[in-house]
Amino acid sequence: MPQIPLIDVRAQYAPLLDELKERIAEVVDSGRFILGPNVQAFEEEAAAYLGVKHAIGVANGTDALVLALDALDIGPGDEVVCPAFTFYATAEAIARRGATPVFADIDLRSLNLDPADVARRVTSKTKAIMPVHLFGRPALLDDLAGLGVPLVEDAAQAFAAQGTGRTGIASTYSFFPTKNLFAFGDGGLVTTDDDGVAERVRLLRFHGSRAKKEFELLGYNSRLDELQAAVLRVFLPHLEEWNRLRREAAARYAELGLGEVCALPADEPGHVYHVFAVRSPERDRIRERLAEAGVASAAYYEMPLHRQPALEFLGQAGANFPQTERASRENLALPMWAGITKDVQEQVVAAVREAVSLEAVG
Repeated sequence: MPQIPLIDVRAQYAPLLDELKERIAEVVDSGRFILGPNVQAFEEEAAAYLGVKHAIGVANGTDALVLALDALDIGPGDEVVCPAFTFYATAEAIARRGATPVFADIDLRSLNLDPADVARRVTSKTKAIMPVHLFGRPALLDDLAGLGVPLVEDAAQAFAAQGTGRTGIASTYSFFPTKNLFAFGDGGLVTTDDDGVAERVRLLRFHGSRAKKEFELLGYNSRLDELQAAVLRVFLPHLEEWNRLRREAAARYAELGLGEVCALPADEPGHVYHVFAVRSPERDRIRERLAEAGVASAAYYEMPLHRQPALEFLGQAGANFPQTERASRENLALPMWAGITKDVQEQVVAAVREAVSLEAVG
């Protein structure tokens, strides 16, 4: 067990345990567990927080993607452009709808979609572009929107990141326990300013029904449950402060000289640092040294989407995505959470520096 974890979720919610237990007990006492008052209240509070008209709670972030695509009537014969460097669920949701994921390369500095490469892949069959705000950094939404194709924002890692959630016709979120805004289990959200899309998502999440008597659509069973909504309502008022602390921690890594031995993530005002991912050609050596020092780390998306076995049928395994391939070889996530202390970060930086020095000596 590493002495320094990659993320210390409990450190964030420990001061709120009494309130959490009280809210959870209230739900248990009420006997309302599905689409109850906490879900409705959280949807209203989240919509107000994000500045959108509609927020619809669903079971998880992957379902949020599927339901958003379904609500837009995207399916067989349609293409959706998405990054090759992201979590599998992005492409999985597209393929689950019977549409074709079309991969595009990323910009190495941001690790987000490269709009120029996306433009080369848009065809008459392209019904949507799905930018991912990877690791909490907003994608170049204005450039992507300028391509004239609707955007479905995969904001699973970027709840409340400045500039996200308003450009796309719909945006999707995950409340997986490691996210900036997290639940005590799975949970997800679809947001939109479009009344028609919102109505369809609400129908789809509940078997295509309004009242469980008449079924208008072939839907899903995908609802944010009452207990998770109660937890999210406790956490939401603290999110701004948590994101501020993450940004402070990111700046402190730079102040401690980490950028002298590896490439730091590109900063911008909207970045909320869900993950603090550096890049280095010596990634594997650094990981090994960090492990020896008791510091957890993680390499993300080492097998990019175009090479995933389940997606071989797309015929893109041999496609040329040079920046994606480089990012998959070089990225390394270092410890990051709201409230990580300077002394912990100093230990992390010292271990990284030692690994790079050993490589130089070797």
